[in-house]
Amino acid sequence: MRGIRLVAVLAALAACGTAATAPEPRYEADTFVLASQKHGPRLCVAIDFSLPPQCGGPDIAGWDWNGVEHSDRHGVRWGEYRVVGTWDGEKLTLTEPPRPAERPDSPPSRSRFTSPCPEPSGGWRPVAPAKATQQAIDAAITRAKKLPGYAGAWLDQSYLDEIEGYDSNDPRSVERYANDHERLVLNLRFTGDATTREPAIRELWGGALCLSQAQHTKKELQTLHGRASKEIKGVFSGWVDELKGQVEIGAWLATPELQHEVDEKYGKGLVVLHSFLRPVGL
Repeated sequence: MRGIRLVAVLAALAACGTAATAPEPRYEADTFVLASQKHGPRLCVAIDFSLPPQCGGPDIAGWDWNGVEHSDRHGVRWGEYRVVGTWDGEKLTLTEPPRPAERPDSPPSRSRFTSPCPEPSGGWRPVAPAKATQQAIDAAITRAKKLPGYAGAWLDQSYLDEIEGYDSNDPRSVERYANDHERLVLNLRFTGDATTREPAIRELWGGALCLSQAQHTKKELQTLHGRASKEIKGVFSGWVDELKGQVEIGAWLATPELQHEVDEKYGKGLVVLHSFLRPVGL
């Protein structure tokens, strides 16, 4: 019986030693990859398209330029690829050969800079056309920034979406149709009752105007942006979105779990993460 028990124990130990471990999660990205004489292959953000280009980003382990088509100039190699690998928080280790980047076709662009105010009867029109100029816009925004509770400013040029044949990528089209001061809407946002700022703005701006309410001033969001950029791991970019009234953060890997932690720390929906890497298959 003692021999049988010993065999059973050895079998159990062998089973533990050979138990399958969960594979490391893999992530992918369609990205610009660059290597120079000073630095090996890296994922790129904030690319300077000089000749040769320059960029910053984390390292890629397992890269072989001999296996991919690429550009080469003055000791700098670069190209756009879909990369797949594991992530340790500092570098991407390839688990399969890179392949050409995949860029999905984008639908026709429509302006996201719309106005939250209801459209007036008869449409958006100037109340004083003589004061619907670029100079007046600049002066009005400058004054708005000095008023209490200032939270943001943007121009609504969604009228361009209604112009047949308008192409935002065509300089001639932009020159002909964009920045029509008698059709665009100046949007200004403040905390509290935004309409109380209208007299001060109307002294300068006679075009269409939308005043809306915000929960946080731009200064408060800028302070939060600085704090979040320092406290969240793996951040490579960040900005204040005045239209949404929130802070946008670009991180190398932003998981749902990390977003939940950020919501708990700063307030739900106030700091929104955007991940550079995505789980394979999503």
